[in-house]
Amino acid sequence: MTSAPTPHLDHVLPDGRPLTLLPERAAYLADAGLLLVADVHLGKAASFRRLGVPVPAGTTEANLARLDDLLARWPVRHLAVLGDLLHAATGRAPATMAAIQAWRERHAHLPITLVRGNHDDHAGDPPPAFDIEVVDEPHTCAGLALCHDPKTRASGFALAGHIHPVTRIGHGLDSVRLPCFHASATVLVLPAFGEFTGGQVIRRLSGDQLYGTTGERVYRL
Repeated sequence: MTSAPTPHLDHVLPDGRPLTLLPERAAYLADAGLLLVADVHLGKAASFRRLGVPVPAGTTEANLARLDDLLARWPVRHLAVLGDLLHAATGRAPATMAAIQAWRERHAHLPITLVRGNHDDHAGDPPPAFDIEVVDEPHTCAGLALCHDPKTRASGFALAGHIHPVTRIGHGLDSVRLPCFHASATVLVLPAFGEFTGGQVIRRLSGDQLYGTTGERVYRL
């Protein structure tokens, strides 16, 4: 009897280490106990509602619950956010900030690093009570260059976010868009972790690797 396929896939880094790509649009580096997410955009829905756009509530809680689930299932010693933790200054609603504070208190002993992204520049750094280390890109961690913008000049292999990569499967009315991990020779771009985000369709160049995720399983495309 063959075993059931695992829902995640490993991408081999240039130094030979496996980076585990997770269906929840996150990545895990086992030898460092490092969980990586990008473009969480907490408070984005609240920001839109302040502008009068009718969007659903509860996205912040949903994003934090997915992080809870990942932290429960993987031996994480460090969480790194590759930019855009908060969406905008207008999204720092009391309920949003209280939910993040409560989540942080549940994981008070977990080191968290935020690599500033373009939305973080406008939203401002997280409050000191969140106990999050905030750094500029590129930030060296576990032998990798952690960035927000994949165009950032960095020495060594980089992990980034920013562009919310998606891939299109099928044609015409039968096509669907899937969030994807996009790896080239120098950088791997993570899909947006946030629930309420758009996406940019990736054009695969020669030598690139794409990994699509349905939320339940990662597929090599």
